[in-house]
Amino acid sequence: MILERYVHDIHVDMKGCACSAGDMTVGLPRSARAGALLALGSMTCVQIGLASSVRIFDQVGPEGAAWLRLFWAGLLLVLLVRPRLGSMSRRTLAAAAALGVVTAGMTMMFMEAVQRIPLGTASAVEFLGPLSVAVARSPHVRHLVWPALAAGGLCLLTQPWQGDANLVGIGFALGAAVCWASYILLTQAVGDQVSGIGGLAVSLPVAALVASAVAGPAVIPQLTPQLLLIGLGLALLLPVVPFSLEMLALRRLTTAAFGTLMCLEPAIAVVIGLLLLHQVPPMWSIIGVAFVVAAGIGAERSGARATAADVERRPASVDA
Repeated sequence: MILERYVHDIHVDMKGCACSAGDMTVGLPRSARAGALLALGSMTCVQIGLASSVRIFDQVGPEGAAWLRLFWAGLLLVLLVRPRLGSMSRRTLAAAAALGVVTAGMTMMFMEAVQRIPLGTASAVEFLGPLSVAVARSPHVRHLVWPALAAGGLCLLTQPWQGDANLVGIGFALGAAVCWASYILLTQAVGDQVSGIGGLAVSLPVAALVASAVAGPAVIPQLTPQLLLIGLGLALLLPVVPFSLEMLALRRLTTAAFGTLMCLEPAIAVVIGLLLLHQVPPMWSIIGVAFVVAAGIGAERSGARATAADVERRPASVDA
């Protein structure tokens, strides 16, 4: 999830196929179709990893599961990337550290959410974070239809009229959404200054330290060699495999098409929750997820960040 979002959110100048944001797999060139399948495989991998994390809640709790993932992911990135802190400005280091704090908050709150509400619901609620950022970037008032559509989807997911919604779980998911929105803004600030994943190699170890401070005292005494190996497997499943798949996907897709595909993640979460966690969603929840996915696709198409090439193509304004 973390590396997936990093790749999704940073500004990437791609030489992909000239397909529209709404294109999926039908009618695409072969390379773009392969890219779409790689992106879908990445999201599936992420959701399988999240569902697998739920299975160790009984042993270490949601905070412990989040800590295991962040600890191993941070350690692996330090060993593999070896970030050069001396090459970064103080401002960039501060932004990377803040990104680490937000990453820890996002990961731990999402784990707390999925302990209380279905995976698909938590994923859809959390998705309101990037949706809000995309809508905020849009200069057109008519694009406010997307948050309205997402709000309708959220109501269908939580069904407040029944009075049995888990407000604590929804609150944690909303907290994760706020962290994800902050994550996007900080990721772009760091990504504009640091090439590749150098910034991530700073932020993830910081996230691991924050998670250690919050969950470490309660979790570390419970650790066994088996749990450590499970944590390593989860860290490999969540960051490494999705990151590799997305790097391959981004070589074949435009960033707009890639971002649109990422909007399908809540729907994939529903399917994985059904298959692995036996969470059977009611029809209202399925419709609610569909609303959130549609809102995400619409916001992605209308709120993309301008690239340098876009700026060059714009006609120069003439002062009156």
